Parts: sequence; C-alpha cells; structure tokens
Amino acid sequence: MEPRKFDGVSVRTPVFNAQAFLDSAGIAKTIAEYGREETIFTQGDVCKHVMYIQTGGVKLSVRSENGREAVVAMLGPGDFFGEGCLAGQPIRIGSATAITPSVILLIDKAKMVRLLHKQHAMSDRFISHMLSRNIRIEEDLIDQLFNSSEKRLARALLLLARYGKLDKPVRVVPKVSQATLAEMVGTTRSRVNFFLNKFKRLGFIEYESDLPLKINSSLLSVVLHD
Repeated sequence: MEPRKFDGVSVRTPVFNAQAFLDSAGIAKTIAEYGREETIFTQGDVCKHVMYIQTGGVKLSVRSENGREAVVAMLGPGDFFGEGCLAGQPIRIGSATAITPSVILLIDKAKMVRLLHKQHAMSDRFISHMLSRNIRIEEDLIDQLFNSSEKRLARALLLLARYGKLDKPVRVVPKVSQATLAEMVGTTRSRVNFFLNKFKRLGFIEYESDLPLKINSSLLSVVLHD
C-alpha cells in the first residue's frame, strides 16, 4: 500500500515487524518493566542500549540549561528508540519516560551493531523503519511551526491513537496528563483543557477525568480543515 497523508500524518501499511526481527535474529535481550511516569533514561546518561517498546508508550524529551522541557516524540509499541548509540553518540541528548506501564527490550549496542552488519536484509528494513520515525519527528516540528495549538492537539491525539502507524488505529489512547499534552503541543495546560472540552462537546472524543481518552474518527476533520 502506498503511503497516504492527512496534514503530515502518514497512513501506511507496516512493512517491518520489529518484534519478529528481534526474535528471529536470536539476539540476547534484557526485558525491563516501567511504571507510569517512570524514567527509562535521563539526558546525560551513557548510551549503552538500543531500546524497543514491546508494550506501553514512551515520551522522548529534552531539557534546556534553564530547565525548560520540550517533548520531542511520543512512541508506542513497535518503536525503537535510543538508537543514537549506534552512530557513536556517547551520552543521551534527551530523556525517555514511560507515559503508561511499559515493557521495554534493551539490546546491547555492540550486539545490535553485529546483528545489523550480519543480516543485511534486516538492516535495510531497520534503517527504513528508523527513517520513517525521523520523518515523523520532522512533521511534528513543521506542525509546531505552522499550525494552531488546537490543530496541533488534534494531531497529537490522532498520533497517540496510532494513526499513521497501523491500518486500524486504536480508539482508546494511553492515559496522558494534560500537562504532558501541553508539552507536546507547545501551549498551556489551560488551553489543552479548553480544547479537550471543545472536542468532547463536538463529539470528536469521549473524555472523562481519570479515564482513558477515546478518539472518534471525526477528529480528523480538525487537522484536515484549513
């Protein structure tokens, strides 16, 4: 299936089953479990592993010298992260935090390098997989620069629901705080609350305090509207 896009959100059939890749390769992995809001690694930590999300969700962020934090990406099952170590990155340039209870596979960077050198077909797929994620991050940046906060929030919710990642997106998204959504969108928590209530009133989402948020396909109208 050829990729299709709606305002920067690519919709395509997955071409790389990362879990099958890792299982078939027989590479040794460490399995780690993280609770909601638990730190996986911190900016400045030594790079030792490539990581793969088996279940759950992960927030990648960076913090400036004056303490201001910006969310770089929100990842879900099937995504790799921490791959900078493969390119010789000595320390983490950002932090990774579990946004929901998560199971993460940690793969030693030396073993991952040997695997990618040995299995060229799999290496090509891995590179394609990572390039697709980098394109997503670029689209996020463009979204921040040119779209309204309301449109950015709608797109963030759709991406959390895995639009652009799966043929059939999930309807219930991981529970994410309004503060985290505000960091993702680049606005205030009060504005996020205002737009969530607006989306709820219009029937785009089903949203109650302390309950998972449900996305209706009609939310697409927000990002498609000029």
